[in-house]
Amino acid sequence: MINKFLLKEFGDRIRYLRTQENLSQEQLSHKTGFHRTYIGMIERAERNISLTNMAIFAKAFNLTLDELLKFDNAKELLKKYELKTED
Repeated sequence: MINKFLLKEFGDRIRYLRTQENLSQEQLSHKTGFHRTYIGMIERAERNISLTNMAIFAKAFNLTLDELLKFDNAKELLKKYELKTED
């Protein structure tokens, strides 16, 4: 559940930043080097991307990684769920 939430929050953040800069997915693909369909899959929370790819998005939007990862609702949802780790 948390994983899907985080993917959705990240995808929504990428879509928001892209539309704020009046960029199409195609234009963002040229800035990042990612395929347009990959960007669409991220925005629809269908892909779990690497930290390296997050850094590429941050650079494309002239943000730091921590600025890129500022989600509006993450803190509230994380309080509701216990994160489990393997022993």
